[in-house]
Amino acid sequence: MKIESFASIYQRAAERKGGADALEALLPQSLSADEYQEYSDDRLLSAMSKQIFQSGFVWKVVDAKWPAYETAFFGFDPLKVLLMSPEQLTARASDPGLIRHAKKTQAIYDNALMIKDIAAEHGSFARYIALWPGEEITSLWQVLKKRGARLGGNTGPYFLRATGKDTFLLTSDVEAYLRATGLVDAGMATQKGLTQAQAAFNHWQAESGRTLAQISRIIACGVGDNRI
Repeated sequence: MKIESFASIYQRAAERKGGADALEALLPQSLSADEYQEYSDDRLLSAMSKQIFQSGFVWKVVDAKWPAYETAFFGFDPLKVLLMSPEQLTARASDPGLIRHAKKTQAIYDNALMIKDIAAEHGSFARYIALWPGEEITSLWQVLKKRGARLGGNTGPYFLRATGKDTFLLTSDVEAYLRATGLVDAGMATQKGLTQAQAAFNHWQAESGRTLAQISRIIACGVGDNRI
């Protein structure tokens, strides 16, 4: 099936949102590679861990408890987290001032190890992410899923988006659009499905000059329930 022009996608989204100005106000901003590299690895571990806890949970509750997490996990310094004993992690997972979830608590430790290892290989975890090419962004999703903990599905991409790394998101509306237009005919968790989605977004980016994040938001604004 022929891929729809980005101009057509944009026009439909603008009409649904009350005009181009209203649509533009909804679009996310991404950081440049230089800007992203200013992140310290502890800030990325914090953001990653917060995204994991927000997955399937009430975001406002996580937001309210996050200052306590910053204290409990030593500001999310990966090296300090990795010095925590199993008993300390178990205590944090049952602390009423935090969120009682043993596997997500363990993921903080596991992802601290991933960040430490990648930082040793590439200078910093921030640099590793910052220099990853957007035209292969789904491969970065796969790295986070395989080397990290609880970063599969949309959790890894949402973490990247939250920290300003340019990425598209496969929300339910975006996925439905890709399937309805025949651009994806495989599971989104499969390599084939991710490759098909990446190819479509690369096409629209070349056509429009927009970021991947903006393209996926515009698609979401023009179809379905507008889950952005």
